[in-house]
Amino acid sequence: QVQLVESGGGLVQPGGSLRLSCAASGSIFSIHAMGWYRQALGKERELVATITSGSSTVYAESAKGRFTISRDSAKNTVYLQMNSLKPEDTAVYYCNADLTTSTWHPLSAWGQGTLVTVSS
Repeated sequence: QVQLVESGGGLVQPGGSLRLSCAASGSIFSIHAMGWYRQALGKERELVATITSGSSTVYAESAKGRFTISRDSAKNTVYLQMNSLKPEDTAVYYCNADLTTSTWHPLSAWGQGTLVTVSS
């Protein structure tokens, strides 16, 4: 089994910052890419940012210039530094990992989500 555990969500005022973390563990052979998605109330889940094993990154337009994704491959951990937060960033943030398990199966794993609330 593979587990993704997110942390770092919470309540922050507009203009503030938060750093999300996601650690993957379990029967993992290799992780090809990790990323963050979010889902606001009443909306579909959307991409925020992804990072590959080669450190190539992709950002949603809404995240460019404000959010930074990074990873520590040795720890199977991905981070999302979020600055200049806006009320519209309020959502549940989910971690995702595209990986190969130790039994050589491809897997797209998801975390349980962490709530980010931007409000004064």
